[in-house]
Order: sequence, then structure tokens, then C-alpha cells
Amino acid sequence: MKRYGMVIGLKPEAEQRYRQFHAAVWPGVLSMIRDCNIRNYSIYLHHHTLFSYFEYHGTDFAADMARMAADPTTQQWWAIMEPMQSPLPDRKPGEWWVAIDEVFHMD
Repeated sequence: MKRYGMVIGLKPEAEQRYRQFHAAVWPGVLSMIRDCNIRNYSIYLHHHTLFSYFEYHGTDFAADMARMAADPTTQQWWAIMEPMQSPLPDRKPGEWWVAIDEVFHMD
């Protein structure tokens, strides 16, 4: 299992809508997340910055992420979410959410 933390901005005017969508995430999106070996997934919000945490239990993260990106339901979900988000300027090429380094963990 590998833990992931990621961040992205959230446009202030989109906060209420973003919260509404995440209060009732589409079942197909949730199924795809599970099918792609992601567990214990959370998104937090602080001053227009979203922080996500999840645990990956698969063996090929890139392949699972490509599978998720190819899913039509996930694509529809992302088409709604992406305009609400504000990617950080220091993200790597091809990165939407910025992957951040874990500096401490305690079980």
C-alpha cells in the first residue's frame, strides 16, 4: 500500500457547488475509484485549497489511473469538477492536482 497526498486550488465561487457534488458522489465514480485500487480516500478544504489523501493498494498506479481517466462516467464527473478547481502554478507538466511528499506518518 502507498499513501498519496495531493493539493489543488478551489475557486471561491465554486465552494458550495463542489460541496454539494461531493455530498452525493455518483455511484459510478465511486465504483471506478474502488476498481482502481484506491481506498481510504478523503478530500479536505481549507481557505480555497483542496487536500486529498488516499491509499493505493494496487501494483500499477499508472495503469489504474489511465483506466480511471478512460472511464466515461469519470470523464463526465471531471468535466464538472475541473472548472471549479484552480491548479497550482508549480505543478509538473501533465499534473492537475499537485502530488505532495509525505514527511511524517504514524500508525
